[in-house]
Amino acid sequence: MTRISTGMALAAGLGTRMRPLTNDRPKALVEVGGKVLLDWALDRFEAAGVQRTIINVHHFADLMESHIRAHPRTGSLTVSDERACVLETGGGVVKALPLLGDDPVFISNIDAIWVDGPEPELDRMRAAWDAGRMDVLLLLAPMQATLGFDGAGDFFLGDDGRIAWRGEAARAPFAYAGVQIMKPSIMAGRSETRFSMTEIWRDLVPRGRVFGLPMQSFWMHVGDPQAVDAAEARLAR
Repeated sequence: MTRISTGMALAAGLGTRMRPLTNDRPKALVEVGGKVLLDWALDRFEAAGVQRTIINVHHFADLMESHIRAHPRTGSLTVSDERACVLETGGGVVKALPLLGDDPVFISNIDAIWVDGPEPELDRMRAAWDAGRMDVLLLLAPMQATLGFDGAGDFFLGDDGRIAWRGEAARAPFAYAGVQIMKPSIMAGRSETRFSMTEIWRDLVPRGRVFGLPMQSFWMHVGDPQAVDAAEARLAR
């Protein structure tokens, strides 16, 4: 199984849909199930053997840095400072490239949570990763096993594991579950500007370099206060 020792938690978002919970804190520090969203991501990384995590900060950056300094694993956490300008998912990764190194890395949003089954999802991703065929491996949530996601699905999945965009179809069976393995080299030459990771995927999907892995766990997208309440209720059960 591939060893992936570096991860990045994308935690710089403004969290506007999460208001009023984000009136006095960043979305990453909103608590769900007795744990802030950032720590859900950090705990998954630790369980998967990640030894070093980069966390980008912008909104309430001082609060974020205080939380990181007080974290039990603070020595393994590094801040990528986006105070000057929030760069979205793609630009945030470009800015962090000097910290990420050359080997494949986990990249995780902080607004998705789940409870792993017998085989943790990130372990399944590492087992499925094939650097010869893949530039990106996306964790995918089957639409029938999601909470808090109001879209029509993002992707179709081929028999060979390659993804295809929903395109003009009314619905697609899978949503992006907020975690990917990627080669940092695919971001080389990109400018440190505000853009989404989906731009990178759109370049790579036609080349057959983006693959997907369906989750076995129930996926909760925690993007607004109603989804927080729903996730709390499910976790309590």
